Amino acid sequence: MIVLLPLLAFLFVSLLVAAGAMAMSPGRAAAIDRRLGEIRGIGQPSSEGVPYSQIIADSFKKLGRYAPKRPSEAGKLERKLVFAGYRSKEAMPVFIGIRLGFALLLFVATSLPLFGRPNVAIALGAAALGYLLPTMMLGRLAQRRQHRIRLSLPDALDLLVVSVEAGLGLDQALQRVGQELAFAHPDLCDELRLVNLELRAGNARSQALHNLADRTGVDDLSSLVAMLVQTDKFGTSIAQSLRVHSETLRTKRRQRAEEAAAKTGVKMVFPLVFCIFPAIWVVTIGPAAIKFVQVLFPMGQK
Repeated sequence: MIVLLPLLAFLFVSLLVAAGAMAMSPGRAAAIDRRLGEIRGIGQPSSEGVPYSQIIADSFKKLGRYAPKRPSEAGKLERKLVFAGYRSKEAMPVFIGIRLGFALLLFVATSLPLFGRPNVAIALGAAALGYLLPTMMLGRLAQRRQHRIRLSLPDALDLLVVSVEAGLGLDQALQRVGQELAFAHPDLCDELRLVNLELRAGNARSQALHNLADRTGVDDLSSLVAMLVQTDKFGTSIAQSLRVHSETLRTKRRQRAEEAAAKTGVKMVFPLVFCIFPAIWVVTIGPAAIKFVQVLFPMGQK
């Protein structure tokens, strides 16, 4: 089985080189456009002006398009990408290409005798790890973005209350909040900008707000959307409802901070036990242990 590892590594390297060549080579449509441009006398832009990041992204995108994927997994992956802020249609094939390329790279690196004796189990484990790491990083990015949106909601609600009480409508107030908080809270303001674009395109306000909750996946924002839709449906005061909801969100944020502070003592146990306590024991007990050995060993030899 160990003899087959170099052959498998060679096969995967060949497939990776072939996939890279297919990804880097221009497609049929690009070749047709180039020939038509030559006929019309229009020069194509040189490849020197294209950044390397764009070339790598295009390579991963073409690699991801040829990869097989299940519809259920594609739906979950697309939802995670939207939560992380990647709403482009090319985000999914690029991410799938990154995941496959990273898995193949780790498999080839552990299959070749570069870091020791090749092993099938280690190579397959490295490939599985390379396949899972991008997904874990994507989930982490989505959680961090949701956390930033959750923290920015009370400030946005305060400004929204001031704008509504000043006489602005809800649509104009959302637009104003998106403009004023663009520097402090860019993630939430980006979502509010999309809401304004949907309203300008002719979508209903309730539908645009529900799309906002679906794009972010934040529970506090979902409750805010439900409150705004109900307020608009029953005709109650928007400013009063927003003020009450703002106080509720601030209370929840304070409770989350108190919960995180209460968990700090438990989380500090492991660093204390494994990092600080051994050093303290060496400093305090080390000299006594050395003196104990120096005194007792000569007595034992006598």
